[in-house]
Amino acid sequence: MPTCPYYSDETITLYHGLAEDVLPMLPDASIQLICIDPPYMNVKAESWDRQWATREAYLSWLRNLAKEWQRILTPNGSLYCFASPQMAAHVEVMLEEMFHIIQRITWRKPPFSTKAEMFDKESCRMFFPASEAILFCEQAYADKDAMGESGYMAKCHDLHCQVYERVFGQYLTSELQRASATGREIAALFPSVTGRLTGCVSNWLLGYNQPTRDQYHAIRDYLNRCNGSTDYLRREYEDLRREYEDLRRPFTVSANVPYTDVFDFKTVPAHQMKHPCQKPLALIRHLITVSSRPNDTVLDCFMGSGTTMEAAKECGRKAIGIEMDKRWYRHAISRVSQGIMPFI
Repeated sequence: MPTCPYYSDETITLYHGLAEDVLPMLPDASIQLICIDPPYMNVKAESWDRQWATREAYLSWLRNLAKEWQRILTPNGSLYCFASPQMAAHVEVMLEEMFHIIQRITWRKPPFSTKAEMFDKESCRMFFPASEAILFCEQAYADKDAMGESGYMAKCHDLHCQVYERVFGQYLTSELQRASATGREIAALFPSVTGRLTGCVSNWLLGYNQPTRDQYHAIRDYLNRCNGSTDYLRREYEDLRREYEDLRRPFTVSANVPYTDVFDFKTVPAHQMKHPCQKPLALIRHLITVSSRPNDTVLDCFMGSGTTMEAAKECGRKAIGIEMDKRWYRHAISRVSQGIMPFI
């Protein structure tokens, strides 16, 4: 039972408290997507952004939280972390201790949408910042100290291997053995342009990649023809592909949405209840739809006014939000519950 005030409905759970107090209560590997916008450190004129005397103190605080993110993120989960231009490089290096950094996304803000543009450019002695970094991460499995240990990271590695081995690789291996067929026989079905054998079958059996639908059907026809039956590779290709995709890290983009590493979403215009760090609903919705599946759980442990919660609800996801400020916590509840306000 939570030891801090919380609100919960069918899909959204919101906690009023500090991230470092609430995160330890969440189960291992229970979150499919973490989307966070932590304090920048000495950028905003707010006490919560100016509580660290040094950069090292800030990074130490963030590192302790990152250990919890690593613990609660599923093996095929994703993490997006916003960072200021000043701290992005330091945050990225710190996160790389526990995660694999896929890439750094640049959120390019429209002209005249940042306070920096109000300054005298010559007196700045730098190019004024008109962008923000978003660090895109996934679980890392290369830590040699964790590979041989039991516990959470070992479980992560086991499931990660299943993505590459269990689905197509193990099934094809068992079927070839059952049919007394060799990999060389199957490879002969798919020669190179010069007529030579390739390593495609070895790659499939080891799980490095998967056959196409046509290749799968060609293998099925060959095994059945050689054995005079219709008993081999009975599982449908689409069933195997779906199982394979379910184990992989979700990533869904199309030509109809922004899909480069430069985002061009508008900033949130000023309004009465605008959070100092509020992110555009469209941007957060984009991250959620690209990197999670329906009914997945999204975490934002610096919830602010509840943008991530609203986006998750719109996208058919579950969500957990954590916010230390009582006013913003109540505002987030109002945002996701159509005005129902709790007493805390």
